[in-house]
Amino acid sequence: MRRSKTVAKLRENKFVRCTALGHVIPAYFQMASANGYDCIWFDLEHRAMDDREVQLMLAYAHLADIDVMVRTPTLEKQKLYRYLEDGASGIMVPHCNTKARAEFVRDAVKFPPLGDRGLDGAGFDSNFLYSDIATYQADANAETFLVCQIETLEALDNAADIASVDGVDMLFIGPGDLGMRLKHDPKGRTLDNAMDIVSAACVKHGKHWAITSGTMDEITERRRRGAKMIPWGGDFGFLKAGLEARGRELEEMGD
Repeated sequence: MRRSKTVAKLRENKFVRCTALGHVIPAYFQMASANGYDCIWFDLEHRAMDDREVQLMLAYAHLADIDVMVRTPTLEKQKLYRYLEDGASGIMVPHCNTKARAEFVRDAVKFPPLGDRGLDGAGFDSNFLYSDIATYQADANAETFLVCQIETLEALDNAADIASVDGVDMLFIGPGDLGMRLKHDPKGRTLDNAMDIVSAACVKHGKHWAITSGTMDEITERRRRGAKMIPWGGDFGFLKAGLEARGRELEEMGD
């Protein structure tokens, strides 16, 4: 089984280099891998792809030897572990608000005795040829990771309980969703408070935390505070910035 670069970094308490992808761009995986990235955050919550397109992208990721963290659009148990069978290294669950939801997802993506994942053993994650099912189960549990997003006030209140779930590897603060809700927080908390709360929950339970950032200064500060994954760059932003730059150059040329 392919070894996860993200899992290896987290085990050594190192920073995971992550970028984002939301469209079908086969070249992106090789380019990201060649430029030192460990993981691609593959967003299926806000982007539409069919199952075959997802399988295609995961195959390109394996060719490039880079992890894919799928942000799932579903909580359907069988679909969650199908992403892993198709080659994903990690599952990110948006709006993971409670310990019960974290436990449900853990059960879906981890084999016994840790969870309750369904067994096939003939997917892409096992190169279609695993013969030792016991080894496959242990490897699959060890080389995949589970990320719970903290995006609501309820999730923030339950951060310590979510972090306590065995099999959850990381809590990921979503500044957009959570920031929108913090404006209406009766407790008056800020994003800075949220980072402190999530960081403390992760330290208490031996887990890691992550967040997005908009500037290198923010990345530097949030790494200082202990964040182990801060996705930087993505296809949407790269396309937008590139077209804006080329458009300005043409504009300067005049008609």
